[in-house]
Amino acid sequence: MIHPVKQTEEHAYELVVGLEVHAQLTTRSKAFSSDPTEYGAAPNTQVSPITLGHPGTLPLLNHQVVEDAIRLGLALNCHIRERNEFARKNYFYADLPKGYQITQHTTPIATEGFMDLKQADGQVFRLRITRVHMEEDAGKSMHDQDAFDSLIDLNRCGVPLLEIVTEPDIRSAAQAGQYLTELRRLLRYLDICDGNMEEGSMRCDANISVRKKGSAQFGTKVEVKNMNSIRHVQKAIEHEYERQIALLERGEVINSETRSFDAGRGNTFALRSKEQANDYRYFPEPDLQPVMVTEEWKSAVRTAMPPLPAELLYDFTTRCGLSEYDAGVLTETKEIALYYNDAIAHTKHFKAVANWVMGPVKSWINANALSMKDFPISANSLARLCELVEEGGISHTAAVQKLFPALLNEPEEDPSELANRMGLQQVQDTSELTRLAQEVFMAWPEKVAAYRSGKKGMIGLFMGELMKKSGGKADPKLATKLLEELLEG
Repeated sequence: MIHPVKQTEEHAYELVVGLEVHAQLTTRSKAFSSDPTEYGAAPNTQVSPITLGHPGTLPLLNHQVVEDAIRLGLALNCHIRERNEFARKNYFYADLPKGYQITQHTTPIATEGFMDLKQADGQVFRLRITRVHMEEDAGKSMHDQDAFDSLIDLNRCGVPLLEIVTEPDIRSAAQAGQYLTELRRLLRYLDICDGNMEEGSMRCDANISVRKKGSAQFGTKVEVKNMNSIRHVQKAIEHEYERQIALLERGEVINSETRSFDAGRGNTFALRSKEQANDYRYFPEPDLQPVMVTEEWKSAVRTAMPPLPAELLYDFTTRCGLSEYDAGVLTETKEIALYYNDAIAHTKHFKAVANWVMGPVKSWINANALSMKDFPISANSLARLCELVEEGGISHTAAVQKLFPALLNEPEEDPSELANRMGLQQVQDTSELTRLAQEVFMAWPEKVAAYRSGKKGMIGLFMGELMKKSGGKADPKLATKLLEELLEG
């Protein structure tokens, strides 16, 4: 059991973390064969002699894997390598039928990138990206399906992966969590990985060490492998920070080893001593030609890329004048961000549209357990609905309670025409509003006198009565102004 270290001892040490993320690509076939990649298929039904590495078979590179790697490399501000070669990483394990994994060793496709992360204090932390490289996944060992034997499912063998490796720049569990959250969002915006960590399509290894503050030399690195939730990564980092400091304070040595995280106990445990690169006996893959990434190819990929979260966040806070909180909510998912971005192309009421998307639209999606792609009202129609409310054609209450539900049932209808047909258009006729106001004053003469004697709060009573007489159709702004003029006159 690791006892928490004293605060003074903690403060004498600095945490140093680098992360390795494996992102499983959403291609329909595997990295080096035409085998399908369907998640949840019956065990060992997504394999062929090519995936299993039978004698006489040859791998064939999936073009989409390279394109996805270029996309991510550009999004992470990386240098894209022109000549890309593959290598064999050799190790023997039950879920690796070929006895080696096809990967990139000395020629990763993307290098020297970065991601900027805004901290809670407003400062921007730049996390350097060491490399992004292409490789294939291994199978899956299952130890809880049989009382006596471990079982092997080879469906995942050959599924394409991108491994994203950071420099050891992370100094807290919170920074690690923020990076993983932003990386997952980026992968989803690029449509190259679904980011579902619970399904194993995004997995994280953390390289963790501690050193005395002010020291330029890194401490002994421990790797915690295959964590499938951001919270687990943060918990593992916090545990390792305390564990390693406690060892050093007792004068013990930190072993360079591979560990696993026990989510139930909230601690890490040793698996094996840490492998070195030469343990894998890398050598060039003899059955695959080098892949040349030309400037024309890079340019075509860049042109086809969707707007990215950072770009949209900047646009929503500057051009649209939204708060960082609102912009953050709107860019949380690609579908909502692009829907809002499309809607504001049809109106200048940026904040009003944001309120509708974050309010009634998201409420409908959540209540029906659907996603943005299932929302029936087009971005253009929602913009016209906002225009109708903001320009006084219909009250906000009527829009939310009556027109919005009607549009959900008849999404092809024009909001203005539908409002007219439903009799929801606000009364903006000054003479009609004046007549209704006079009726209210006649019904409440003592309240009129009280208002004129200084009790200005009575305006709410008059407004409520006028709205009743108009059937809720009076334009609130116009009615309030008219009441004040009549009462002051």
